[in-house]
Amino acid sequence: MDALQHIGVFAAQTFMVVFAIIAIILVIAMVATKAGHKSEIHVELLHKRYKNFRNLLKSHTLTKNERKELKKKLKEEKKSLETKSRDHEKKIYVIDFEGDIKASAVTNLREEVTAVLTIATPQDEVVVRVESPGGVVHGYGLAASQLLRVREKNIPLTVCVDKVAASGGYLMSCTANKILCAPFAIVGSIGVVAQVPNLHRVLKKHDVEYKEYTAGEYKRTVSLLGEITPKGEEKFKEQLEDTHILFKNFVHKFRPNMNIAEVATGEYWYGEQAITKGLVDEIRTSDDYLLGLSEKHQIVKVKFEHHESLSEKLTGIIGKAFKKGSLSILEELETRRFL
Repeated sequence: MDALQHIGVFAAQTFMVVFAIIAIILVIAMVATKAGHKSEIHVELLHKRYKNFRNLLKSHTLTKNERKELKKKLKEEKKSLETKSRDHEKKIYVIDFEGDIKASAVTNLREEVTAVLTIATPQDEVVVRVESPGGVVHGYGLAASQLLRVREKNIPLTVCVDKVAASGGYLMSCTANKILCAPFAIVGSIGVVAQVPNLHRVLKKHDVEYKEYTAGEYKRTVSLLGEITPKGEEKFKEQLEDTHILFKNFVHKFRPNMNIAEVATGEYWYGEQAITKGLVDEIRTSDDYLLGLSEKHQIVKVKFEHHESLSEKLTGIIGKAFKKGSLSILEELETRRFL
């Protein structure tokens, strides 16, 4: 009897410890939820950064007397700037877009564009440094729409491509008034692709029956597990071609002088080749372009950052685990079209 009592006491103590740990975790999660996530716009004055580079290097290469003169000159310049209003001077707003296959960066892009549009005027300029190999149609379509918001406000838009702006990356880049490209950056790839693995024969071989119920003749043209019929395959290809036509028409709208039939083959080109085909306007890196502008203009880099709360991180981890184990997610991915 005593042994049973000891076991009971031990079990109760263990339960209390576990309960206490769970309670602490819940309290932390509740506090994190109340605190909420923190989203904010960060601003960096690039023209000041460039100026600091110059002054730092100068200070290490000048004589002692020359450094004194430089220090005196910088004080005078600072005093002059403090008394001079720069509200009516042209400003350059810089946004970076680093795209992945899902165009995840569009979430930040929409906030950054919104922030810039609250203050930018037609006398200013927006420079977007694009780096992306392309991805899902709807994601990059939205990214292009965000850049069009700048054009619609009659604010000059310049896109700089230092490494790659292919397929969906080029879809958004072509909205610019001017496209600058590094000599060996990759641009183009005006085409559409979709990859659909099909396991129907494997299921049939192992005598596994798969049934799919739809309403609407073309609700599902091809699928991961179902049999791909000639009619479904033909419709799927037709949908790909329709997407390609939309892509070509969109590019041609903003680059009317380019031979769209020649470049809309799905091929890509390096900068030096791309300029001869009209895909870009100038061979130049973003660094060189911005450094040149910094001599006369303020350059303001705008970046939106979203910091997840603890509850969001936990939800994200659970969500990812669910997606990996969910067949419905795979079936959704199988028919996505990629630019």
